[in-house]
Amino acid sequence: MNIKLLLGASAIALLSLSTASYAADVVDQEPSVPEAVYVDAFSWTGAYIGINGGYAWTKGDFSAGGASADEDFNGGLLGARLGYNWQMGNDFVGGIEVDVDHVWNENDYVFGGADVEAGSDWQGSARLRLGYAIDRTLLFATGGVAITNAYVKVPALGFDESKTFTGWTVGAGIEHAFTDNWLGSIEYRYADFGSETIGDVVDVDLKQSTVRVGLAYKF
Repeated sequence: MNIKLLLGASAIALLSLSTASYAADVVDQEPSVPEAVYVDAFSWTGAYIGINGGYAWTKGDFSAGGASADEDFNGGLLGARLGYNWQMGNDFVGGIEVDVDHVWNENDYVFGGADVEAGSDWQGSARLRLGYAIDRTLLFATGGVAITNAYVKVPALGFDESKTFTGWTVGAGIEHAFTDNWLGSIEYRYADFGSETIGDVVDVDLKQSTVRVGLAYKF
């Protein structure tokens, strides 16, 4: 056999094998497709505990012995709250919350010719909440039972009495989840604590507006 023909045939065979091997590698090494990354939507469902602080504007109507007076008792508040939310499938969120605050709203004035000290030490509420969630932001309304104490002191007469008032409260606010666990909020509430007689002497009617900010940890 001619040596040139033998070398030519060998070269063609080697080229064919190389081409086939490359084609197989191309088929085997299909381009990889990045896997889709799914991010779970934030859920408002769960219990939470937190603190809140703000300011209270309280109006008191007093009457005793034929005399009457309207006084404002304004001051700061600081307290704690505990609640639970349920997120529904249509982005509505229902919940229940209780809170208790210490308030600083004592006032000194003259009533019926005598020096009088009046105010309250604490207040609280138990409320339902209903809101609409826009991902991590919740717009909500709230309402329920409100409770507070009020006291009246007349040092010149040795009068020092207090009473617990129970009424209702309504309000609205906005809450935002900064992380999966930390929630911040701001809300306005109006409360009508009703009327009571303190020491069987002074008739008192209390109404209040509050603005408060809160920070809570969601479990």
